[in-house]
Amino acid sequence: MCGILGIIGKGISLEEGSRLAKRMSHRGPDESDIILTAKGHILAHERLSIIDLKSGKQPIRGNGDAYMVHNGEIYNHQELRDTVLKDCFFKTYSDSEVIIHLYEKFGYDFLSYLDGVFSFIIVDGDDFMVGRDPIGVKPLYYGQDEQKRWYFSSEMKSIADQCKTFQAFPPGHIFTRKKGLEQYHHPDWFDERVATKKIDLKQLRESLITATKKRLMTDVPLGVLLSGGLDSSLTSAIASRELKKQGKELHSFSIGLTPDSPDLKAAKKVARFLGTIHHEFYFSITEGIAILKQLIWHLETYDVTSIRASTPMYFLSKKITDLGVRVVLSGEGADEIFGGYLYFGNAPDAKAFQRETIRRVQLLSTSDCLRADKSTMAHGLEARVPFLDKDFLDIAMKIRTEEKQPETYGGIEKYIVRKAFDTPTKPFLPKEILWRQKEQFSDGVGYNWIDELIEYCSKQVSDLELETAAIKYPHNTPTTKEAYFYREIFQQHFPQKAAAKTVLKWIPKWQENEDPSGRANKAHVKPDMAIKIPKAV
Repeated sequence: MCGILGIIGKGISLEEGSRLAKRMSHRGPDESDIILTAKGHILAHERLSIIDLKSGKQPIRGNGDAYMVHNGEIYNHQELRDTVLKDCFFKTYSDSEVIIHLYEKFGYDFLSYLDGVFSFIIVDGDDFMVGRDPIGVKPLYYGQDEQKRWYFSSEMKSIADQCKTFQAFPPGHIFTRKKGLEQYHHPDWFDERVATKKIDLKQLRESLITATKKRLMTDVPLGVLLSGGLDSSLTSAIASRELKKQGKELHSFSIGLTPDSPDLKAAKKVARFLGTIHHEFYFSITEGIAILKQLIWHLETYDVTSIRASTPMYFLSKKITDLGVRVVLSGEGADEIFGGYLYFGNAPDAKAFQRETIRRVQLLSTSDCLRADKSTMAHGLEARVPFLDKDFLDIAMKIRTEEKQPETYGGIEKYIVRKAFDTPTKPFLPKEILWRQKEQFSDGVGYNWIDELIEYCSKQVSDLELETAAIKYPHNTPTTKEAYFYREIFQQHFPQKAAAKTVLKWIPKWQENEDPSGRANKAHVKPDMAIKIPKAV
C-alpha cells in the first residue's frame, strides 16, 4: 500500500508536487519518487514495499509513453502475467505493473481483469485515466484548482488547500479526460430483488477461505488483527491453517484498556486455540484522548463511530509496525454484508433489511474501509479485508434475505456465517467464540473507553455551543457534544467547506438511541452472559 498523487495540468513544479505528496509520507515510509512528464503533468508516489521489494519503485512507465502510480494490491497479477499479458515486457516483479500493461493493451476497458483493491492514476501524454476499486477499500480524492488543473490523491490533506472544489472519488468509477467520471462497477446485487439464492454453506465457507488465501500474498511479515469477534477470528483461523501448511507461524494482535476487556479475553481464547504467536497491548483513556487531534488529521473525518474505533486501531498499528510486521488481515465488511450490526434485528421487513445491507456495503468507503486504511496506514501498516473480496461479495450478497435475518434463527446475527464454519471435525474456532454476540470494536476494547470519552467531550463543549451548532455547522450539524468536539478539531485541520462534505456520518437505523455504539441497542447483552449455541437447523 502507498500514497499516490497526480496533478494533471501544467504549471506545478516538482518541488511543489513533492511538498504536497510529503503530507502523506506516513503511507509510504520506504521510498518516495516523483516525475514531471514531457507534457508537464506530475505523478508522485510514497511507497510501502509489500511485493517486489527491490524493483517495484513507482511511477512505473509502460512500454510506450504512459506512466502509472498505484495504491493497493492486485491479487491475480501473476495469473494476468501468465495469460492476457504473456506477450508484454515487464520491468518489475511488482503486482502494480499489470495495470499499465492492461491499459496499453485494452485502453479504458480493462478493470474487469483486476482482482484486488486499488486506486491508480495513469498519464499518457495529455490523456489520463484514474480509477478506484469497486468497494473503495483504498482511499482517493479528487478536485480542480482555479487554473482548471485536476488533482488526485490518496488523502485529502495533499490537495485540500490547492483545489477550488474537491470530493471523495466514488468507488467503482473511473475518470478520463474524454468522458469525465463513469461508473464501471454495477453488479446485479445492487438490486435487492436478486437476493433470492438458497444458502449453500459449503460454497460460502470455501469462498471466504479462497478470499483469505489470496490476501496472504506478501514479501514481508504478515499478521492478523484479532479482536476475538467472529469476523477477525474466522480470518485468523483460515490464515493460520494455510500458513501451517507452508511451515509458517501466524502473529495475532489485540488491544484493550485492561486484560479484562471483552475483546482481549476472547482474543486470547482464539489465539490459544489456533496456536498463534499472540501479542496483547493496552492503551489508557488518557492516551486515547491525547491523540484525538492527530488521529482526526490522519482519518480526515469527524464521524463519531470512526473516531471511537480508530483510536485503539491507531495505537495497535504502531505496536505492530514496531515489531516489524507490515501486513495484517482484518474483518471489515462482514457486518454490512450479513446484517451483523444489532440494529439490523429491528428491520421492519426483509426488503428493508436487504436494502440496508446493500446501502452499507456501498458506503463502506466512508466508514469502516476509511477507518481501517487510514488508522493503519498512519504507521505504514497495510490492512487487507477478505470479506470484501469481489467473488465472495457476489455470492454473499445474493443469498436469500431471510437467511440473513436474525429472527429466522432465534435472534442470532450472522447465523449462516457461523453455521458455515461450524464443522464437526477440525473445528475452525471454539464454540463460545463462533457463537459470540456481535461486539463493536470501540465497545470491545473496554466499555469505559466510550463512556469516559463522552464525559470528557461534554466538558469541552458548552450547552450554548451545542444549541447553536447549526449556525456554525449547517452541513452535518453535530447533535451531541462529542460530535461537536470532533467537528471542531476537523475544522481546524480542514476549514474548507468541501472538506466537511466528504464526510458521511454512521448512524444506526430502527432504534430510538442513534448512538453508534452497539450497547445502545436493546438486543445487546453483557459479555459475561452465557453464550447460547443453537441446535442444528
